[in-house]
Amino acid sequence: MRKLVLFVALALAAFVSHAQAPATTTTTKVGYADVDYIFSQLPEAKQIDSDLKSLQTQLKNQVDTKYQEFQKKLADYQANLNTMIDAVRANTERELQQMQQNIEKLQQDAQTTIQAKQTALMDPVYKKVGKGIEDVAKENGYTFILNQQIGGLDVILYGDEKMDISDLVLKKLGVTPKPAGTPATTPVKPK
Repeated sequence: MRKLVLFVALALAAFVSHAQAPATTTTTKVGYADVDYIFSQLPEAKQIDSDLKSLQTQLKNQVDTKYQEFQKKLADYQANLNTMIDAVRANTERELQQMQQNIEKLQQDAQTTIQAKQTALMDPVYKKVGKGIEDVAKENGYTFILNQQIGGLDVILYGDEKMDISDLVLKKLGVTPKPAGTPATTPVKPK
């Protein structure tokens, strides 16, 4: 039994020392890209921004119209509250409550519609950008490409500007990067 324990201990030690030995000399080249910057430079960005703003305006107008109808009915109810018979008052209160629920549902549906439209418009662009990043990474020997930000938080706390492939990706996608300091279009984010 002691021999078995000794053998297992030696085998484990050999395995650990082998695992810690340097592997073949493989270099890892890591770069990063700013996907939001890339997107803002694409010609599709302005059209997507315009389409989303147009849809938001259209839906907001629908909600506003319903809300104005509700406000008018509420004002009428409040003005005539003391002269209404109980049955009319109860019916009007039910109508007001139903109108308010309909407005809330309309707002939720509008938000869902905007998110669905944004996804439908953005997915092909993000796939295009993803393919561009992949192609640039392969062509330039990068092992990893990190995103500069995720959800508004910096992922890269420091990065040598030479490792930023954002402009290379834009060139790969046929877009000439705008010089630094040029205002960029940013996508509309639903509220």
